[in-house]
Amino acid sequence: MGQTLTEKILDDHLVEGELETGEEIGIEIDQVLTQDTTGTLVWLQFEALGLDEVQTELAAQYCDHQTYQFDFKNTDDHRFLRSAAGKFGAYYSRPGNGICHNVHKENFAAPGKTLLGSDSHTPTPGGLGELAIGSGGLDVSVAMGGGAYYIEMPEVVNVHLEGELPEWATAKDVALHLLGELTVKGGVGKIFEYTGPGVESLTVPERTTITNLGTELGATSSIFPTDERTKDWLSRIGREDDYVEIGPDEDAEYADTIEVDLSDLEPLIACPSMPDKVVPVDEVAGTDVEQTIIGSCTNGAYEDILPAAKMLEGRTVDKKTEMIVAPGSKQASEMLAREGWTAEMMAAGVNFSEATCGACIGIGHVPGSNSVSLRTFNRNFEGRSGIEDDNVYLCSPEVAAAAAIAGEIVDPRDLAEEFGDLEAPEFEMGTKYSDGMGQEDPDIISPDEAVDDELIKGPNIGDVPLKDEMGADIDGPALLKMEDNITTDHIIPATQDILMYRSNIPKLSEFTLSRVDEDFAQRALDSDGGFLVAGENYGQGSSREHAALCPMYLGVEGVLAQSFARIHRANLFNFGLIPLEIDEADYENIEQGDDIEIVDDVEDAVRSGQEEFTVRINDEWELTAELDASERERQILADGGKLSHTKKQADSGGDAAPADD
Repeated sequence: MGQTLTEKILDDHLVEGELETGEEIGIEIDQVLTQDTTGTLVWLQFEALGLDEVQTELAAQYCDHQTYQFDFKNTDDHRFLRSAAGKFGAYYSRPGNGICHNVHKENFAAPGKTLLGSDSHTPTPGGLGELAIGSGGLDVSVAMGGGAYYIEMPEVVNVHLEGELPEWATAKDVALHLLGELTVKGGVGKIFEYTGPGVESLTVPERTTITNLGTELGATSSIFPTDERTKDWLSRIGREDDYVEIGPDEDAEYADTIEVDLSDLEPLIACPSMPDKVVPVDEVAGTDVEQTIIGSCTNGAYEDILPAAKMLEGRTVDKKTEMIVAPGSKQASEMLAREGWTAEMMAAGVNFSEATCGACIGIGHVPGSNSVSLRTFNRNFEGRSGIEDDNVYLCSPEVAAAAAIAGEIVDPRDLAEEFGDLEAPEFEMGTKYSDGMGQEDPDIISPDEAVDDELIKGPNIGDVPLKDEMGADIDGPALLKMEDNITTDHIIPATQDILMYRSNIPKLSEFTLSRVDEDFAQRALDSDGGFLVAGENYGQGSSREHAALCPMYLGVEGVLAQSFARIHRANLFNFGLIPLEIDEADYENIEQGDDIEIVDDVEDAVRSGQEEFTVRINDEWELTAELDASERERQILADGGKLSHTKKQADSGGDAAPADD
């Protein structure tokens, strides 16, 4: 039996386990990336592990979320990150150079490599054949130190593409179509592998839009095979030597196959406030729009912005609508400027933003009250834009530009018919990408060019707190009961006034779950222990490990949920919080404030491999909860988390980096 592309790459990097669905495997990581909201903890944990040099082929530190440096805390963090990259041997991308996924794709991503990143949209380079996975920062720290990355072997699903995209339909619509069909939980435990004749019609930038949005499906990763399109793009970017021809065997077997005929797609839009609330654009046509933004790691490439620029040529933005372009990288900004498109868009009434994550996480360009914002981003979770009661739609650059021109949501096909002279902009690759990428890029400092050799820690940068070993008895109140699809944005909001404390866990923890209950943090501190209770897909969204670390710091012992998002579940293990799955009926019967007690000797049960736990509620009734965990995860959990576990291993003469624990 032949192998899928995913299996080939995993097999080539396998250090432990077997490639059987659901079985835990350990893989070697070639490249790692981190960014400024997660990177400070990555390097603090790298230091705490006693490691002194990056062991992966390449490590890259990007500054892309809080590039505006609102006060010294942000600037100190960036200075610390530069010093950590210099001391330990990583590339450092300066603030303003662009979003990690875009800049990494341009400079370092390569077919056949494995990439681990402390950002959930790390799978973006799957569009050029790199197997890229998002994870918590502690897993990145261990991988950088030479340790294996452990994960349950996902199902590999074949997304078989036929046909070609018609006019006005885009790669964004391919991803939105899948979200509408499969929902934000449809990819959990899966890797989507794209095959079929339709693949040949898509360029690398289009493919990376699709793999970027695979994260919103809950997928572990998404990947395309390489071909002449891949080779051409790498050649244009000056990295033709990185090209490798890779793809699945003809007789590869997949867990499932999803058929998509690109020719049948039309302009789609995701309605507030979830990426899977997808409808055809004409179903919401006529809705007034006060803001449109083109950019982010999903649609911030030169090739994404150019169609909007062409649509605006000789036209202006509607008087009641603000239009912003936020390129994904400085390279995209430079190319647009050199070709005159920046001036063209400015003349049409467009405002330009720095190349940053910015508005995607509610930092800048916050929508007005009771207004509609159309964005080419990947997430529209309620409140993520920076205002709680927002109305954010997700769409392609073409749909966003059409709305900016019309002042309302409009199917661009209808707008073209109305104008008569508005032609569908063809997807166009850059003839020549800007010079100076990789080691020669003035905004990327290579390890050989490092300006620091010691860590520089400002007053807002603290230590990583450790948790004690798990005890035999765990009990406490149900501190908070939550619904389905609670995101990491709910747990630790991503706005600038909060994330500036990402290196200061005692302060950051004060904001834990404040978007759900503003009194939660103090109640958790006062209770001296307790549990969180949640519905399905708890912890979806960002990879930020603060969403596990801060509850741990507040004394939370565990989470009872109907199901967990992959990265957050791993982060709970990494910080010693027991993740127990309960069924829907028991979830419905638990009330906030109920007394919860795990009846078993918890530490012994966890270490011994016990799967079912008896949980007593108010000394009145009991339920059965399940712990789905490997032996390795159980030892980490019982030891109080991965840092405590690693220190324990080191003290007993084990390896500093837990590659084979």
